[in-house]
Amino acid sequence: MTSLFPSNKVGQASLKLENMQNGHAKGKKDHKVDIDNNAKTSNNGNANPLSPSNVGVGVLKSSFLARHAKLFAFVVGIVLALVAVGIAVGVVIGKGNNNKGGVKDKNTTIDEPTTTLEPVPVGCQCEHICTEISPDVFECSCQVGYELDTDGLSCKDIDECVNGTSGCDHTCTNTVGSYTCSCRTGSLMQPDQHTCVYDYNDVLSKSILFYDAQRSGKMPDDYRIDWRRDSAVDDHGDNGEDLSGGYYDAGDHLKLGLPMAWSAGVLTWGFIEFRDAYESAGEVENMLSVIKWFTDYFIKCHTDTNEFYVHVGSVTLDHQYWGRADDMTMERPAYKVNETYPGSDCVGDTAAAMAAASIAFRDYDSTYSDILLEEARSLYTFASNYTGKYSDSVAEAKKVYESSKYQDELTWAACWLYKATGEQYYLDEALVWFAAAPQPKSYAFGWDDTSVGHRLLLLELTGNSGTYLKYVTTKFVDNYMDNLPKTPLGLVFRNEWGSLRYASAAAFAALMTAHYGYQTTEYIDWAASQLNYALGDTGRSFVVGFGENPPERPHHRGSSCPDRPEECKFRHLNLDAPSPQPLTGALVGGPNANDEYSDDRSNYYTNEVTLDYNAGFQSAIAAIRHFQLIGLYKNVTV
Repeated sequence: MTSLFPSNKVGQASLKLENMQNGHAKGKKDHKVDIDNNAKTSNNGNANPLSPSNVGVGVLKSSFLARHAKLFAFVVGIVLALVAVGIAVGVVIGKGNNNKGGVKDKNTTIDEPTTTLEPVPVGCQCEHICTEISPDVFECSCQVGYELDTDGLSCKDIDECVNGTSGCDHTCTNTVGSYTCSCRTGSLMQPDQHTCVYDYNDVLSKSILFYDAQRSGKMPDDYRIDWRRDSAVDDHGDNGEDLSGGYYDAGDHLKLGLPMAWSAGVLTWGFIEFRDAYESAGEVENMLSVIKWFTDYFIKCHTDTNEFYVHVGSVTLDHQYWGRADDMTMERPAYKVNETYPGSDCVGDTAAAMAAASIAFRDYDSTYSDILLEEARSLYTFASNYTGKYSDSVAEAKKVYESSKYQDELTWAACWLYKATGEQYYLDEALVWFAAAPQPKSYAFGWDDTSVGHRLLLLELTGNSGTYLKYVTTKFVDNYMDNLPKTPLGLVFRNEWGSLRYASAAAFAALMTAHYGYQTTEYIDWAASQLNYALGDTGRSFVVGFGENPPERPHHRGSSCPDRPEECKFRHLNLDAPSPQPLTGALVGGPNANDEYSDDRSNYYTNEVTLDYNAGFQSAIAAIRHFQLIGLYKNVTV
């Protein structure tokens, strides 16, 4: 923009006129562009170049003018000539510095209507705005986006991005006289042009795709993962029972009752409580399909009243193979629990998942819902009548997921059956199992410890906050928030193997507590900070295919394999190139205690992907989206 008050030192060119005693109004007066073209005029309607408002000097007495007419005419002529030259130069400069970006520059005039300049007050050398605070004493100030330089006259651009005053959520870019905010990939700019929110709908959609990619068995006609085919369709029990279907646990091809059942239950819980999030994302049908793929498999595994298959695949043979699930040829033995070799933990967890699923399907397929509920009842009876840990009964299971107890899963199952049926018997059962087990601080909410889950359900089902609230808050969420170590960038750090699974599952527990009306704002904000860390707050995403700089090398066999017909071998595990097949939506293990992360396929501490990692994470994402929709978290327009 043409300088409003060019520092051409007019006042030093012997042009300064003394203000006459009666001709100058007292007080402050700003001299700047009159953008409305309301030039001061004389009585006959013509602009009066000698008006005090135009030249910044007082009204001169007639006797004075008479005595010094020639001198005065000479001075006025010079002033008008200088003003004319200044305007001409300003027009030329303005045309030569056309700023196509539309941002005001302190040296150019951009896309503005023709303006009338008030003549520069004699003696003022301010670059932008001049305020006369007393006769011939001026105070300089600057337009918005600028600040006075050290000389007190010039104006320099303020870098709002550096000084932190921009208010941009994510990325700030300084421009001359202004700044612009932008959002990271995976985020949406809000109408205030400052606030960014992650696209939680997209995260939900992508996480569901991860579960699609983990499917085993014969794929449906509308299967959405183009690099997967039918696999393990011949999985069977001791008597030839069909055990096809279900989900592969991680980057390998084992089908494991734990953590599969826990994952199914937590995913379904998030769907039941936060269905509006799935509706917002347009994912209700796809999510029901995910749940049904779990429950159809569990029905197959329940081969007799007191018999349930908990594990399919040889750990040794499976881990000696690096290739596509579709190309497997090794033996895949199946292992079960029964009256003699019980598995209350795995069977109880499955009963809980089936009861939860019966609620989920109640409004969509009541017949299937009834089938699931009957399965849940039968499985609970089996698990509670014949107690024991599944990993004590099945040595193969002990190699991968050794269980520490079973009372928590039985409490969890009884709670879900009470929630599904309303029958007092199941609540009484839950209270008996709860009382029989110690209630220490939980290490985590996960496949081996459902305590946080059943404590939350007891809090909801009984309304007894005096008894159960402290087990959720003081003994878990508050412990994670206040006592556990944090990385320098704010991630709660429980363990280096899959650090994000612990943080995201704890975030889900915090959001469920808030959902039940306790510690609402504090818990929502903390949970969001953990989820947003995973989505990109540190400058990178930890979700494959989402956000900025996402992982490209998950520890996953099928994803690492080249396009067919090229064979897939162990050498593909160690290739540095990104995985050819997209494992979209998978949450990788995460960073170490110093926020350091290596996108290394061979590092299962940082790049493992599993059913249970995504379960707590996805349900937490559904919860934070729900709070967004009801206005309790970042009241947004998306």
